[in-house]
Amino acid sequence: MRIAEIIQTAIHKLEVGGGARFLRFILLALAVFGLALREDLHAYRNFSTPEAMDSAQLARNLSEGKGYTTLFIRPFSLYLMQKHNEAKSPVAFTNTDSDFAQIKAMHPDLANAPVYPLVLAGLMKVWPFHYGIELKKPFWSDGGKFSRYKPDFQIAVFNEILLLTAVVMAFFLARKLFDSHVAWLSAVLMIGCELFWRFSLSGLSTMLLLVIFLGLVWCIVQIEEAARAPQQRANRLLFLSLAAGALVGASALTRYSFGWTIIPVAIFLFFFSGQRRVLHTLVAVALFAVVLTPWVIRNFEVSGTPFGTAGFAVMEGTYVFPQLQLERSLHPDLAYASQLKPYLYKLMANARDILTNGLTNLGGSWASAFFLAGLLLGFRSFGARRFRYFLLMCLGTLILVQALGRTQLSDESPEVNSENLLVLLAPLVFIYGVSLFFTLLDRIQWPAPQLRYVVIAAFAMLCCLPKIFALLPPGVSPVAYPPYYPPDIQQTAGWMKENELMMSDVPWAVAWYGNRQCVWLTPDAQDSFFELNDNIKPVQALYLTPEMLDGKFLSDFIRTREYSWGNFIVQVELESQIPPKFPLRHAPSGFLPERLFLTDWERWKSAQ
Repeated sequence: MRIAEIIQTAIHKLEVGGGARFLRFILLALAVFGLALREDLHAYRNFSTPEAMDSAQLARNLSEGKGYTTLFIRPFSLYLMQKHNEAKSPVAFTNTDSDFAQIKAMHPDLANAPVYPLVLAGLMKVWPFHYGIELKKPFWSDGGKFSRYKPDFQIAVFNEILLLTAVVMAFFLARKLFDSHVAWLSAVLMIGCELFWRFSLSGLSTMLLLVIFLGLVWCIVQIEEAARAPQQRANRLLFLSLAAGALVGASALTRYSFGWTIIPVAIFLFFFSGQRRVLHTLVAVALFAVVLTPWVIRNFEVSGTPFGTAGFAVMEGTYVFPQLQLERSLHPDLAYASQLKPYLYKLMANARDILTNGLTNLGGSWASAFFLAGLLLGFRSFGARRFRYFLLMCLGTLILVQALGRTQLSDESPEVNSENLLVLLAPLVFIYGVSLFFTLLDRIQWPAPQLRYVVIAAFAMLCCLPKIFALLPPGVSPVAYPPYYPPDIQQTAGWMKENELMMSDVPWAVAWYGNRQCVWLTPDAQDSFFELNDNIKPVQALYLTPEMLDGKFLSDFIRTREYSWGNFIVQVELESQIPPKFPLRHAPSGFLPERLFLTDWERWKSAQ
């Protein structure tokens, strides 16, 4: 066959044969890859949330065989451990060799759900991580100056893969509930959602949780469809109910607060899972409990609480424990824990904000407006109508859970944080919003068919405008400073021995970038500090960053009690003196005014 005929045959297959579909998928894959590459080069930033660094350092400990232990020490965790171990042990309080707080060795983690750190630990085994600072290779540095931290970037790439997996899952879900037109446009809106890309680069567990949740949604849709079949397959319905319960359990072990979705799952199964609805509901709830129970038992064995410090998040942000005071307390007064008033005040304040701001901007897209309007629409698909009830139950449940679980972390990073649960409903919001858009589009008489495609393209572009603007110049700096500058953190942490304890205003960053045990700042620089230093474990270095040094001068430094850290900083920075009884009295030059490092001896000289 002549070369011309071969080329002509190949072109024919690409245009009208099976190759046309293959070519479309290749072009789509290249477009998505180009978008991800542009995102990584133009909009990537190193980790900037405490939760991301906390999960990463925990995963590293797991991958290195150190167990489920943490280098980020919360004073409240020390309180729980000490209280629990003192109750179990007959050892007298005067025994100085006792380690009731379990801090003299590796400290068990009481704050994080286990699935995401376990997944990251597996990633670290499969894709080896190098934790040193790269200053010579061009992508990781800029003219010899630090630019990107390679382990942060590796975790971000993994989460981008999870995001694309979620897009594919949402595509098939939309096609099952509606049609291919809704599926394609919903997938485009997900890919063009700026908030999703920010979450994928943040290092948080949100993308993994989104994949698990979409798997749960697929089970729910399959259950409803199977229950409507003329001949119900009992074994299939039972298996899907078991899978739904297991997936809710997995989501709870990824983020504790998301476990409350077992309520809408159980209600939906009870009403829409067929004749054996009671059995299906019970087996889903039972398997959820089976998946969750071993981890709850572990927490009880370690701390005497079912969910460690995370179980007290509902108390944080109330007028009893404003901001992050609870986690920084060595002796918190939990007398108000059983009173209802603080929680009601917190619920009303946060729910008002969610209903006025968060609910109207789900996923950061205008498609949420179509979703809210589409709730009143009578869909032709029977499954879509029924599934809408599940979506509404999840929405109501997560609004309550997010309002009660909100802490200071949401104030420091209003959208991209682990407490943002409503963003997980965004793919479903897009699907239902797009379905209403096409319903309205079908009722318009177009003078030319091509105008329909112009309107669809314009709608997609309007919804994706935040992403489009984010990709335009100028880009953002990949360094999340202030307050995080990994080279400085690694340098100061490198002066410490592995078993020595630091104290910092960014202990999560010291634990992740510096790989050293670091405790969060105690509530004051006097009583609570010396109780920790004298009775639990000596603090051999204090490291403060712009996280605290950039505080409000009047309210954070001047109008504070005598022994507050704000008062301490004023004495050190403005008066050039360290309080007389403070044990850390040596400081290297060149740190102030942006950073403060105090230690018990001049460690930096031995490192030179």
